[in-house]
Amino acid sequence: VLLLSLLAGCLPAVQPRDFTVKDIVYLHPSTTPYPHGFKCFTCEKAADNYECNRWAPDVYCPRGTRYCFSQHMMKVTGESVSVTKRCVPLEDCLSTGCTYVKHEEYKICTSCCEGSICNLPLPRNTTDAVFTTLSPL
Repeated sequence: VLLLSLLAGCLPAVQPRDFTVKDIVYLHPSTTPYPHGFKCFTCEKAADNYECNRWAPDVYCPRGTRYCFSQHMMKVTGESVSVTKRCVPLEDCLSTGCTYVKHEEYKICTSCCEGSICNLPLPRNTTDAVFTTLSPL
């Protein structure tokens, strides 16, 4: 006990400090790997949207990409067959919409969006399968 008392007197006391809202606002812009860094849900051929979003890695998109891409393959009944999501450049977003693969009886809908983790929902029809941007092209 005496030894612990002596050691405690020699060691500096550590004062824990929680971040304040002001700290978070100040630090947030500096935590991105590059200016205007953003994140997208990313997965390759997941079984459905839940499996994709559940296991999507929490990483920033690489430079040279600007949008979040989602491709949803489903049966004609609407049941998901495959979900792919990733970070993409503009070129990958120029063909959004839905197409039908008649010989396999599948529908594939593709959408793109601009903004961090904007690709949470899946495109299921021509109303959802669009290219949405926050800034002019």
